[in-house]
Amino acid sequence: MESLGVRLRTAREEKGYTIEQVCRDTNIASRYIDALEKEEFTIFPGEPYLLGFLRNYGEYLGLEIEGLLANYRALKIQEVPMPVEQLLHSPPQIGRIIRPLAIALAILLAAGGVFYYFWTRPAPAVAAPPEPKAAMEYTLEGDSLERRLYRGDAVLVSLGPDQYRLELIELGEILTIAAPSDAAVTLDLGQEAGVDLNEDGYLDVRITAADFVKYESATGALLRFEMNAPESVEPVAGTGDAANLSAAGRPENAPASAPVVFTSPNSYPFTLQASFQGYCMFRWEILAERDRRGRNERYFQRSDELSIQAQNGIRLWVSNAAAVKIQIIGGGRTVPLEIGGAGEVVVADIRWVRDEDGRFRLALLRLD
Repeated sequence: MESLGVRLRTAREEKGYTIEQVCRDTNIASRYIDALEKEEFTIFPGEPYLLGFLRNYGEYLGLEIEGLLANYRALKIQEVPMPVEQLLHSPPQIGRIIRPLAIALAILLAAGGVFYYFWTRPAPAVAAPPEPKAAMEYTLEGDSLERRLYRGDAVLVSLGPDQYRLELIELGEILTIAAPSDAAVTLDLGQEAGVDLNEDGYLDVRITAADFVKYESATGALLRFEMNAPESVEPVAGTGDAANLSAAGRPENAPASAPVVFTSPNSYPFTLQASFQGYCMFRWEILAERDRRGRNERYFQRSDELSIQAQNGIRLWVSNAAAVKIQIIGGGRTVPLEIGGAGEVVVADIRWVRDEDGRFRLALLRLD
């Protein structure tokens, strides 16, 4: 059977991905990607982290998850050979006589001990039910807070004069956090999600599920809360304004004619998958994410593929729009998206915008 590390590395190299590219697309640190491929599991802070990163990396590479987990479990099983001396040892003849007698005596003693125990033990005391744990409230002060929360615990976040409450309400296969907008936030191990607290179209807080054991609510969940600092988003050179993206990086109303991919009461992360049909210069930039700024650029050829994950939006520059086929994945759906015709140079945003009625649209906004 092919080893775990070889399967991961081979799948990545067949797709032409570098470790740095995988790190950007999956938000998994490069040292953990390298450790999974080298089967150096001791650098992980715990097995829940390892299994969470293994699942995410395997899904990203399109591998069968149960097979990867079977590879991992096989690595943990070590055969312990019997010493040669023990195999060659021949017990003395007297041992063949004493051994049955010793076994019979041990059985009699055990039976007597069990009888004596049940005859003399006192009636069992009725244990008092454990007192329910009191719910705790913590305040996010500064830019971040990391705390182990249990069901019913909450984190208070202040925005200006207002204070908002994020409560852990469920711990099972995934964990669920109640947000002020009445839209629950769900997270798997190692995942993160943004929350718009005041419903102004901007993700104010980012929550990461750092550690928890599924279906064991008594152990709680280690959660990390980080404030999203407002940032300016510069327009692409030569394209005029930033297509209604405000200076704070918050989505505003988009033209009614803009093609719509998804509509939702709240924005959520999405993935852009591009498959190239011919030669194409392709540039992209993640919008309004503090730790993923900067432009990426690459020359693609026929049969190349690219996957980009974003929370708020992606800005694209395409030298030949007909040379790339794009589909958007999010909210359990996959939608194809046409961005232009043959030989057409396209500059566009694919990002969340907020309508006057408060709903969100993931729209294609042409900037050229």
